[in-house]
Amino acid sequence: MYNKLVKCLKSVREKTDFVPEVGLILGSGLGDYADEIKIVTTVDYNDIEGFPVSTVVGHKGRFVFGYVGDVPVVIMQGRVHYYEGYPMQDVVLPTRLMGMMGIKKLFLTNASGGLNEYFKAGDLMIITDHITTAVPSPLIGKNIDELGTRFPDMSEVYSKRLQGVIKETAAELGIEVQEGVYVQFTGPNYETPAEVRLAKTWGGDAVGMSTAVEAMAARHMGLEVCGISCVTNMAAGISKTALSHKEVQETADRVAKEFKLLVETVIKKM
Repeated sequence: MYNKLVKCLKSVREKTDFVPEVGLILGSGLGDYADEIKIVTTVDYNDIEGFPVSTVVGHKGRFVFGYVGDVPVVIMQGRVHYYEGYPMQDVVLPTRLMGMMGIKKLFLTNASGGLNEYFKAGDLMIITDHITTAVPSPLIGKNIDELGTRFPDMSEVYSKRLQGVIKETAAELGIEVQEGVYVQFTGPNYETPAEVRLAKTWGGDAVGMSTAVEAMAARHMGLEVCGISCVTNMAAGISKTALSHKEVQETADRVAKEFKLLVETVIKKM
């Protein structure tokens, strides 16, 4: 896997020598944010040797290199999910690759289903912690010693410092934010009401199909991580209607403007 990462990095470096400080992974509804920054160059995933390519509709599938204010960033416009059939090592390969490109901080975003009954569709939730009991760890298998230790500490996956920056920024912008624990399931099916009850019993506030494993891989590398989840619907058994990807997309689109503003302002202050 390390040799594969080195090949991917070589492939990227043949196209650009841009060194980012912050990596941003865009979830549903935020994909076009990358088009709004000061772009230096882009690299399509298809043009990177050995790189897994997203198959999800609405995910463009490219790295965008540029600046948010004065901050050099690399943005993933489209992520890879475990449910697409890729091994978990490939799911987190893009995260590890951004670390090898030079990022020191990783900003994760996603769309999620609400478990906390005090939440509502359209809420933005600062991820304070996560639960990955339902998915394989991306660190299973031979440890990649070049990236991190065999038994990495996960007592603070999501930086308390960056959580503070997000809260402070949201208050300044007049944007209401929730806080909570994110639970990752495999997907692609939405969770059953029984699984939702289980996740709530575990202590979860929102549920989704990505993000937590990327955070784990980033922390393994020593990156500082933060995340915001857009609660696009209430989960099965809480929602009064059947769940659909269309609903997820519509809610994400509805709150995209303030979500983008929050993300952009936080990056400038990270």
